[in-house]
Amino acid sequence: MKIKEVVCALERFAPLPLQDGFDNAGLQIGLTEAEVSGALLCLDVTEQVIDEAIVLGCNLIISHHPLIFKGYKSITGRDYVERCIIKAIKHDIVIYSAHTNLDNAYQGVNYRFADIIGIKNVRILEPKKNELVKLVTFVPTEAAKKVRQALFAAGCGHIGNYDSCSYQLDGEGTFRALEGAHPYVGGIGELHAEKEVRLEMILPAYAKSQAISALLWAHPYEEPAYDIYTLQNEWSQIGIGVIGELEHPEDEMTFLKRIKERFNVSCLKHNMLTGKMIHTVALCGGSGNFLLPTAIRQNADVFLTGEFKYHDYFGMEGKILMAEIGHYESELYTVAIFDDLLRTQFPELMIKITKVNTNPIKYL
Repeated sequence: MKIKEVVCALERFAPLPLQDGFDNAGLQIGLTEAEVSGALLCLDVTEQVIDEAIVLGCNLIISHHPLIFKGYKSITGRDYVERCIIKAIKHDIVIYSAHTNLDNAYQGVNYRFADIIGIKNVRILEPKKNELVKLVTFVPTEAAKKVRQALFAAGCGHIGNYDSCSYQLDGEGTFRALEGAHPYVGGIGELHAEKEVRLEMILPAYAKSQAISALLWAHPYEEPAYDIYTLQNEWSQIGIGVIGELEHPEDEMTFLKRIKERFNVSCLKHNMLTGKMIHTVALCGGSGNFLLPTAIRQNADVFLTGEFKYHDYFGMEGKILMAEIGHYESELYTVAIFDDLLRTQFPELMIKITKVNTNPIKYL
C-alpha cells in the first residue's frame, strides 16, 4: 500500500480542518506516493526516533506533536529540528503528525485519557462552535433518495450519536428553460412546474466542497438550486477536553495515587485538597490549563491535565482539585490510538511503537 492510503485513514479519523489555528498538523516531510515499508509511532520526533525508524526499516513516522511548527529560511542542521529534517529526507522517511485535530476529534486523545482512568458518560468539555453548516436543496421527488444517499456518503447528516439525519418537505418548484439549456424535464421556453422536495441536512463546514460535488453529481437537474446556511450550534462531539463521572467515587488522595501509578508519574503536582469526594472528572491531555474555568463552571470535582502554570493555582482553594501529571505522561498513550486505527484498517502493515523516551524533562 502507499503512504497516502495510511494518511487518508488518519485524516478520516481526525480531519485536518479540526486542528487549532496555531497548529501545524499533517504531512511534515516527504512524499506520500511511496509504498509504505512500515510505520513507527511516537509522541515526538527526535533524531533518535528517526535512527530507530531507519534500523527497523520504517519509511513512515507518525507522531502526535508536529516536528515543524515555524517556518525555516534555511536548513543547515543548527538545531535538532533541522537535523531531523535533513536525516528524514536523506533516508526517504515520511513524517506525518496528528496533533490538535486528534485532540479535537471524536474518540480522540482525551476520550482515550478518560477511558484509561475509567470515566463514564464522557462528553466534550469545550465543544467547537461555528463549525457546522446546513445544506438545503430542492430535488424532484423521484430523485430525492439518490441525492440524499450521495450527501450522506459525502459526510452530511451526522448529529451527535446519529447519522443519516435529514429533513424533507414536499412542495412544488417552477422554472422556464431558456435557449441553450438542456432541461431534465420541461421544454425550452415552457414554464414548468415540478413536484419537488426540500431536503435539509447538517454537515461540517470543512466538508462543504465535497458535499456540493456530491450534490451536483447526484442531482438530475442541469443547474440544481441549493443554499448553505452558517449555524451557531455547538458541535457536541468535537472539541477540546472531556468531562465525565467515575463509576465508583473516590476520596481525593485515593484518586491521585491511582492516577500517579496508572500513568507511571514520577512527580504528580496538585493544589490543596478540598475534602470532597471525587465524582466528576474533567481532563485534558497536554497543556490544558486554559480549560480550568470551564471545568469549574461545569462543577467538576477535579481537573486533570499535563501541566498548569504556577499562577493558575492561586485562588482555587476549595473550588476544585487541580492535578498535573506532566505533558509527556498525559499524552504518551496517544500512540495507542494510531496503533488501534492502523491495525484495524491495515492488518498486514508493519507497525512499531517507538522505544525511545522523548520526554525532555527528568526528575531527580
